[in-house]
Amino acid sequence: MGKSHANGFLDLVNDAKTRVRECTTVDVKEWQDAERSFFLVDVREDTEWAMAHLPGAVHLGKGVIERDIEKVIPDHEAEIVLYCGGGYRSALAGDALQQMGYTNVISMDGGIGEWHARGFPLTTG
Repeated sequence: MGKSHANGFLDLVNDAKTRVRECTTVDVKEWQDAERSFFLVDVREDTEWAMAHLPGAVHLGKGVIERDIEKVIPDHEAEIVLYCGGGYRSALAGDALQQMGYTNVISMDGGIGEWHARGFPLTTG
């Protein structure tokens, strides 16, 4: 895994990734282009969201997603794609949602960093 994350954090993420399904940024872009129905959830911090986010996304930061998810997405069988900066926090959030009974949770590997690097569109504000 990238960057200079602490080993304990990476161990936690790697463990979560054994249980959480992942997709690529290309998958998500293709699903959007095909108008596939799914919830796209940005789990980054408020300041990160304000700078830029994926079109069509809703914001439920990792710090509040467990508290607020059932208000925003009450259907525990809905397809939910989570993303963050690189795919770490989204995997952790996905693991937590699955523990809450959500059955169709996917973490977007590579996060907004890879999305941006591929030149895919972003929304600001």
